[in-house]
Amino acid sequence: MNTVSRIYLIGFMGCGKSYFGRKLASETGMQLIDLDKFIEESQHATIPQLFQKYGEQGFRTIEKKALEEVSNFENTIISTGGGAPCFFDNMDIMNHSGLTVWLNPSVEVIRERLIHSKNPRPLIAGKTPEELQAFIIEMLEKRSEFYRRAKLNIDPVTEPAPLFAKRMGY
Repeated sequence: MNTVSRIYLIGFMGCGKSYFGRKLASETGMQLIDLDKFIEESQHATIPQLFQKYGEQGFRTIEKKALEEVSNFENTIISTGGGAPCFFDNMDIMNHSGLTVWLNPSVEVIRERLIHSKNPRPLIAGKTPEELQAFIIEMLEKRSEFYRRAKLNIDPVTEPAPLFAKRMGY
């Protein structure tokens, strides 16, 4: 039996954190917490409303406090927002309290998932596929220095949750 009590899923929007997290929770018997949903429930507001009310810096402070709270939960998979690893000492918090996994599919896979996503994403609204690809590349260049600090880097296309769970001893 594996002794990991917390698994943090990090990566860019559209990389599959929510889907992978649901499948991994099913395979491992661990509970799944979507950090953005956790924040929305505790703050009684949506993420866009929190951004509007407090600005990005204010939201990131709320996000850090939520991350600190869930980092004490046992037997939990935490799916973070794409920007969560990039602020404050959030990567240190995650690396010290659990296993960090960067879900890192190709830019093309992310682009196609975002084009076909049912979830509205204000950062990419109205972008053509070409503009979207350029945006993804630019943002990944900025964020990858944080994502690279994850303990594991996997492509969820070639290593889906059931294979990952098996490799982890579940």
